[in-house]
Amino acid sequence: MASQTYNAGNIQVLEGLEAVRMRPGMYIGTTSSRGLHHLLWEIVDNAIDEAANGFASEVSVTLHKDGSASVYDNGRGMPVDDHPTMHKPGVEVIFTVLHAGGKFNSENYDYSGGLHGVGASVVNALSKWLTVDVFLNWTHYRMAFTSAMDPATGKVHAGKPEGPLEVLGNTRKKGTLVRFLPDDEIFEDVRFHTETVARRLQELAYLNRGIRITFTDERIADADSRTRVFCYDGGISDYVRYLNAGKNALQEDIIYIEGKRDSIICRAAIQYTDGYTESLFSYVNNINTPEGGTHEAGFKTAFTKCFNDYARRVGLLKEKDNNLAGEDFREGLTCVLTTMVKNPQFEGQTKGRLGNSEVRPAVEAIVTQQLLDWLDNLKNQEVANAIVSKAMRAAQAREAARKTRDNIRKASQLEAAPLVGKLSSCTGRHWEDNELFIVEGDSAGGSAKQGRDRRFQAILPLRGKPLNVEKKHLDQVLANEEFRSLITALGTGIDEGFTLNNLKYGKVIILSDADQDGAHIRAILLTFFFRYMKDLITGGHVYIGMPPLYKIQKGQKVIYAYDDKELAKATRTVGKGYTLQRYKGLGEMNPEQLWETTMDPSQRKLMRVGIEDAALADRLTTVLMGDKVEPRRDYISEHADFNRTDTFDAELDGHSVQAQEGEQ
Repeated sequence: MASQTYNAGNIQVLEGLEAVRMRPGMYIGTTSSRGLHHLLWEIVDNAIDEAANGFASEVSVTLHKDGSASVYDNGRGMPVDDHPTMHKPGVEVIFTVLHAGGKFNSENYDYSGGLHGVGASVVNALSKWLTVDVFLNWTHYRMAFTSAMDPATGKVHAGKPEGPLEVLGNTRKKGTLVRFLPDDEIFEDVRFHTETVARRLQELAYLNRGIRITFTDERIADADSRTRVFCYDGGISDYVRYLNAGKNALQEDIIYIEGKRDSIICRAAIQYTDGYTESLFSYVNNINTPEGGTHEAGFKTAFTKCFNDYARRVGLLKEKDNNLAGEDFREGLTCVLTTMVKNPQFEGQTKGRLGNSEVRPAVEAIVTQQLLDWLDNLKNQEVANAIVSKAMRAAQAREAARKTRDNIRKASQLEAAPLVGKLSSCTGRHWEDNELFIVEGDSAGGSAKQGRDRRFQAILPLRGKPLNVEKKHLDQVLANEEFRSLITALGTGIDEGFTLNNLKYGKVIILSDADQDGAHIRAILLTFFFRYMKDLITGGHVYIGMPPLYKIQKGQKVIYAYDDKELAKATRTVGKGYTLQRYKGLGEMNPEQLWETTMDPSQRKLMRVGIEDAALADRLTTVLMGDKVEPRRDYISEHADFNRTDTFDAELDGHSVQAQEGEQ
């Protein structure tokens, strides 16, 4: 029970980095796997900042067998001279004092990402130990830090120097090497994921043209597979080609834009495909901005105006015609937009949206000038005309889709006429507590309807496999009866008319069989949500139900197993003489079993779907769900484990979305 008195003596003063260990979530967001990797990104970002500002050409990242990670850059080397007011070596200040760093003004770095001095010290605070090797002026320096418990007080002193800065000898190397071991008392899991690290380093190599990034995972048994090198002389142009690898490009050459205005640098690489979705990925100082911001706004305004003016100049748009909308010109577009800003102001803790008002006119001016030059070049006229023609077709389809959406909206207002006989709604009035189960097949749908708690659980059965929307235009999607029913049931609208404010269910749960057909249905539904209702995913509303694969029974004791590992554990628990049932589908379960294993909030397992890497999600959605067979075959050959029963689902959920287990 809390004390009834509150005075100055109750105020706890946390010195140095102890505050970070007390509330790590305030500094890295979470102590899950994402927070663990955030530590590595902080050190990597410091190295990339050296390279992005012209001081380094190489960055090396190594995952060691002891669980530690190290990052080296051949830049200037962290300062080792004494700080003028703190009278400690600069490297000690950087790793022990919050908000101490060289990025608060533009004297040391013109452009930087990271946490502006918070990052390095936070990594130190949340590590068991950390060492810094500085190679500067032909001298090798080292400083070591540990987080250890004081036996006298029982308190952990975070990131304390083991001793003074050492001089280890002479060297021809230059730069900084940081190695740290995350503290397993802080993090739920201290194992770095190889592919997660590789993807981020590859992205950084694309964004920083010509920088050589070497990634080594010493934990991999095969020596030939331990090291990968990422270096792209084409920069973001190569990135766009990589993203479009599974798509049909409309033009061979990348439209490349680069310019500087009022200290703001803008670069954009653009290529069109015959697809129907827009893939625009933006970055500021190497930081992904999935929510856009002023740099995206400036780009879109300039892009739309330039192409509308061009269409009128060459007679593709007549005087009586209305201008085409921005989304028409961006249909089928793949674009990587990077902006370098001296003092970026990001909105929200996740830095998802750029707020600097001065960036919009600067980017708009750069893109306008560069795009006009491209459009004025006669050799580009054929491609420009194809882009305008595609946009005109998109406008026609958009109008057809608008009429269909209006019809769906009217149907929804007429008490969801298309859902008669399909949706079994719930009675709960609080949408955030309500759940919609999208169930594969009438048989499973019948069991789910009987087994559910009708107070907050609604059931929408699917009849057959839904349409694969990856190669379909929106008007074709809206013509599909299954998706029309789903859109009406959710109440959110779709695409540009989508709004979370009208969502009727806090959880949208995909419930399908644990076989290949079920995995395919999950993939199709996730593709639909990703392409046309992305905010439903980013808002944390989409889940995957986890039905058991096995029922183990011995006498009155019943255990459900969700994979082969749980099966082995269950059979050891019950001993000999048990009966085993392998569920081929949800329809084999009676209503009571389906409720007990898959729908009861107190016992079930759900996997929440989220987008961790939008660019990768876009690429893999195309590879796995597009019409090109070869990229899909190559991907499956490289990544699939045919000894697992959940191969396809694991690949899709593990790479195109972030999956979190354990939602109860």
